[in-house]
Amino acid sequence: MSKIHAAITAVNGYVPDYILTNQELETKVDTNDEWIVSRTGIKERRILKGEGKATSDLAVPAVQGLLEKRGITAEDIELIIFCTSTPDMLFPATANILADKIGAKNAWGYDLQAACSGFLFGLTTGAQFIESGKHKNVLVVGADKMSSIVNYEDRNTCILFGDGCGCVLLEANDEGNGLIDSVLKTDGSGTPYLNLQGGGSLNPASHHTVDAGMHYAYQEGRTVFKFAVTNMANVAADVMERNNLSSDDIAWLVPHQANKRIIDATAERAGLPEEKVMVNIHKYGNTTSATIPLCLWEWEDKLKKGDNLLLAAFGGGFTWGSIYLKWAYTKA
Repeated sequence: MSKIHAAITAVNGYVPDYILTNQELETKVDTNDEWIVSRTGIKERRILKGEGKATSDLAVPAVQGLLEKRGITAEDIELIIFCTSTPDMLFPATANILADKIGAKNAWGYDLQAACSGFLFGLTTGAQFIESGKHKNVLVVGADKMSSIVNYEDRNTCILFGDGCGCVLLEANDEGNGLIDSVLKTDGSGTPYLNLQGGGSLNPASHHTVDAGMHYAYQEGRTVFKFAVTNMANVAADVMERNNLSSDDIAWLVPHQANKRIIDATAERAGLPEEKVMVNIHKYGNTTSATIPLCLWEWEDKLKKGDNLLLAAFGGGFTWGSIYLKWAYTKA
């Protein structure tokens, strides 16, 4: 009997209409387009505008489009894993809110928080439910409204982040396609260098936490960059070595879009040329959990059944990881 793998059978994405350019940021903080592009590769990012709009509102159109592509209804979904660092609320889970908004009446779900590595952690977790036979399908959503936790007076962070959502459907595959292997890592000693201190049980919301800016994302850029550029590249190389993959075997590298220099270092370590690397950071910035599925969405037309994909990410905390998967379909 053929081994069952969890394969991606549909992918979709959504980004808001509003474009925040480097030129607009020049009017807010002491920075300029050349400085931002040379250090990050980012030219613009999308921002969700409107009163009462939250991360789940990014996910609704993305998921609705996915369901239409796959030819199923929301009531067919069995499990929702919502990967995010910016949930609508601390509770209930944004997965529950999304289920209600789209009418996924037969699904159970939960949120998964692993910062920018969240989608990889969610994909690996969702695969277990498919491979075990527990569920026929799993919806994995990566979405973040990073604008809700960015201080637009802090030039170290406001240039980096955007809002967006990407999602995939996992289903069983007995043809050898799907998630083949993964290596996931965490190191909590990285907490001081990339975090959001306010709002949790350690620092509940108060006048003090608000006045101290503790509800904004904080990053010590130099330390994070050094750790990310090494570990994201290393873990991708580890997955290749574990599966006896050469650079010729890899059709696409799908890296987390945090910084163009980190992407380039990961590609170089994997021995992959620029034309095999998915890059859209210049358009969307760092959308945290959404970057990798947004890449898959944008490149869907170029993906062919049986293509070897190498996914890699690094996030706050620290978290990082890589996944080797074989693409399961060629888009008609």
